[in-house]
Amino acid sequence: MSVYSQGASQSDPTVQPVPASVVEQVDAADVTLSNPRRAVIALGSNLGNRLETLQGAIDALEDTPGLRVKAVSPVYETEPWGVEAGSQPSYFNAVVVVKTTLPPASLLERGHAIEEAFDRVRDERWGPRTIDVDIVAYADVVSDDPVLTLPHPRAHQRAFVLAPWHDVEPEAQLPGHGSVADLLSEVGRDGVLPRADLELRLPE
Repeated sequence: MSVYSQGASQSDPTVQPVPASVVEQVDAADVTLSNPRRAVIALGSNLGNRLETLQGAIDALEDTPGLRVKAVSPVYETEPWGVEAGSQPSYFNAVVVVKTTLPPASLLERGHAIEEAFDRVRDERWGPRTIDVDIVAYADVVSDDPVLTLPHPRAHQRAFVLAPWHDVEPEAQLPGHGSVADLLSEVGRDGVLPRADLELRLPE
């Protein structure tokens, strides 16, 4: 796992953001999924080896039957949301774009299983966590189901979601809220630090 440390090579092509044209080519060639839907998933970690945990979550998503990881964003470092400054370690955040045949509820179950595998504890709102796996958007679905609200009810307010998402999908739209680029311009990038020295790889 140490290969994902801060010393990761900048020239390694497997860990660079994937251009949209390449994603389109992969989609066209991928016949392993029948009528897949696109979903956007936000990852965050502020306990333990944060980068290693993010990569582990990405790999676990790729290992999910009926799911393929298509794009992985750069890493951002952010201060915890909703708590006193300095009371928790900072977060590493990233966004992944996937194609999946899983319905939203099953994708949510998989996200919770990944959190549990990394010993995520849900005993405190805004509490620190080894890994957070949030479904930001699923196709164009809009739902106010309290179990899984789509799109994520606070995604449009969070630069730590919008910034990495914009990096991998500059033209992306958040259903019901408009373009990610415009939303990011509104909230700004304060407190969201790009970590060019840290890289996550797209699963092979």
